[in-house]
Amino acid sequence: MTTPALTTHPARLLAANGVRTAAALAVLLVAVAILVWVFGRTGERIAVLMCVNVSAVAALAIFCGNTGIVSFGHGAFMTVGAYLSGILTMPAALQRSALPELPIWLAGHELAVWSALPFVALAGLALALLTGSAIARLVGASATISTLGLLIIVHSIAISAREITRGSQTFYGVPRITDLTFVLVAAVMFILIARMFRESRWGLFARAVRDDEDAATALGIAPRRARLVAWTLSGALATVAGALYGHILGAFSPASFYLGLVFAQVVMMIVGGMASVGGAVVGVIAVTLLQNSVRNLEGGATVLGISLPEVFGLTTIALGLAILLVIWLRPQGLVGGFEIGPNADAPFLPGSKRETQPAAIPAPAETTEMVADGLAKSFAGVVAVDDMSFSAPTGTITGLIGPNGAGKSTLINLMTRQYDADKGVARIGTSDLTKLPRHAIIRQKVARSFQNLRLFNGLTAYENVFVAALAAGHSRREAHRITLRELMAFDLGSIAAMRAENLPYGARKRLEIARALAQDPVILLLDEPAAGMNPAETDDLADRLDVIAQERNIGVLLIDHDLKFVNRLSSRIVVMNRGQKIAEGTPEEVRADGRVIEAYIGRGRTARAAQSNQHSSDRPDPTEGVLA
Repeated sequence: MTTPALTTHPARLLAANGVRTAAALAVLLVAVAILVWVFGRTGERIAVLMCVNVSAVAALAIFCGNTGIVSFGHGAFMTVGAYLSGILTMPAALQRSALPELPIWLAGHELAVWSALPFVALAGLALALLTGSAIARLVGASATISTLGLLIIVHSIAISAREITRGSQTFYGVPRITDLTFVLVAAVMFILIARMFRESRWGLFARAVRDDEDAATALGIAPRRARLVAWTLSGALATVAGALYGHILGAFSPASFYLGLVFAQVVMMIVGGMASVGGAVVGVIAVTLLQNSVRNLEGGATVLGISLPEVFGLTTIALGLAILLVIWLRPQGLVGGFEIGPNADAPFLPGSKRETQPAAIPAPAETTEMVADGLAKSFAGVVAVDDMSFSAPTGTITGLIGPNGAGKSTLINLMTRQYDADKGVARIGTSDLTKLPRHAIIRQKVARSFQNLRLFNGLTAYENVFVAALAAGHSRREAHRITLRELMAFDLGSIAAMRAENLPYGARKRLEIARALAQDPVILLLDEPAAGMNPAETDDLADRLDVIAQERNIGVLLIDHDLKFVNRLSSRIVVMNRGQKIAEGTPEEVRADGRVIEAYIGRGRTARAAQSNQHSSDRPDPTEGVLA
C-alpha cells in the first residue's frame, strides 16, 4: 500500500533536508548578529571565537556524533594545525629570530593564511590516518582513553620540540585573524561538511556501527573502516580549526590546546547534543554565553546587592555543572537526536522524479543451496552444536525447530561467522563461508535477522533499510528505490520517518526482515521472526514471507517456536535437540517421528501417552497440538 511518506516527491524531501541545514546556519548567523549589535567590538571578538569553536566542535561531532565515541584527542590535531600554520605564515625575518633552529624545509614560506590551510589539512589527514589505524580498532571507554593518550603524547612532543615550537614558551609572530566574515564563512563550511558526511554512505555506516556493531557487520559493514573514515575526516578538519584558533590568538603555547580547551569543546558538543550537527551549533552558542557570563563574575561582582568574592576557576566549575545537568535532565542534549528545522525527522531521500517509484522485484535467484557440513561448537566444554549437517536450497522455506536450548541460534551464528566453528564448514554454492570475514558474508548473498531484535535504534525506519541497501553495494539512487520496495512490501511506509526505537513491536520485527531483504539475498536466515507477535500479526507475516519466497525464488531458513507458523510455511523441516540433528523431512514426517515427540514433551510423558492410548482409543492424544 502506498503511503504519504513514500509518495512525497524526493526532491521536496531533499529540499527539507537543505532547510534543516539552513536552519542550523541561521541559528549561528542570528547569534553572531545579536552579539555584534548588542555588545559592539566586544561582541564581535566573542563572535569570532564562537565561529572558530563552531568549526572545531562540528569537526569533533563528525567523529563523536556518528560513532558514539567521545574523543579528547582532537586537541592534538588543533595543536598541530596551529603550530604548522603559524610557521608557514610567519614573516621570514621574524621567523629567523624567533625560530633560529627551524628545519630548513619548514622555514621561509611566509604564506597567506588561506594558502596555508590546504597544507595544514593534508598534515591533519596524515596524522589522522596514522593514529586512526589503531584507535579505530577500539570502542567505548578504551577508545576514549586512547584519544586522551594521543592528546598527552602530542602535548609532550610540542613541549619537547623547542626548535620548532619554542617548547613551553609563548609561540609568537603568528598573523592574527580579526575578520569576522572569514571565520563565519569557515564555520558555515564546516557545518555543511559535517551535515553532508552525516547523510553520506560512510556517515550512515558509522551510525549503524554505533547503534549495533554486530548487526552492522552482518549487513556487510566493516566497523573499523567506518570508524577510521569518520576519524580521518574529523581529524583533518580539527587540524584546520586549530590553525584558525591559533591565528585568532596570535600567540600561544602548548597549554592553549590542552585539557582546558578540549574539555570546553566536549562540553559544547554534549550540551548541544552529540547526535546532530545542529547540536554542535546550539551547544557552542549556549556554552559561549555561559562562559562569558561567568567569566565576568570570577573577579568578584555585586549581584542583587550581594557582593560575590573572587573565585578562581569559576568558569570551569560552571562548565562541569552544565554538563552534569544536561546529562541528568536531558541526556540527548538540548537539541537531542534530531536536526534543527522543520521535518527534521523525515527520511533523507536524495533524488529526482525517477526515484519516486520503488525498485522492481529482483529477478529470481539462481538455484543454489546453503549447506552445513559437520558444524560443531562448544562453549567452556559445553557442546552447543554437534556435527550438524543439512541443506537449505533456494526456492523453498526450510524450517529449523527444536526445544529451547537445542542450539538453533548458535547454528545460525556459526553459518554467518558470528561465532567461529570448532569444526565443520558452511557453504553456499562452492564458497566456504567459514573462511570469510564476518562483514564479507553478505557478498555471498546471505542475509539474516537475529533472535533478539538488532535494529539501529538511532536511525529511522527508512534509514535502517537504506543503509542495508548501501552496504550491499548499491548506488544511493538504487538503494533508495530498493528501500521504497521493501518498506511497501512490509507496510512500513507510513512510519518510515520514525526512529526505530519508537516503532511498535510488530513493526520492528517486520523492519528487521525488510532490512535483510534490501540486500537482495539468495538465502535468508530468519531467527524467530514471529516471536512476540499476536496471531493476526503472525498470519500476516506468514503471508508476506510466502509471497516473497515464491516471487524471488530465494531460500529461507526459518527458526521459530511457533510450530504452526513453521509447518504452514516450510516444505522441509530440520529438528535439533541438544545440539544434534534428530530428524529431517516433510512437516508430516517430522510430526510423526517419535524422537521429535520425545524431544518436545519428554520421554516420560511419551510413554504415558502410549500406554494411555492402548487402554482407551477415545481419550485425546496428549501429543496432539504440540507439533501441530
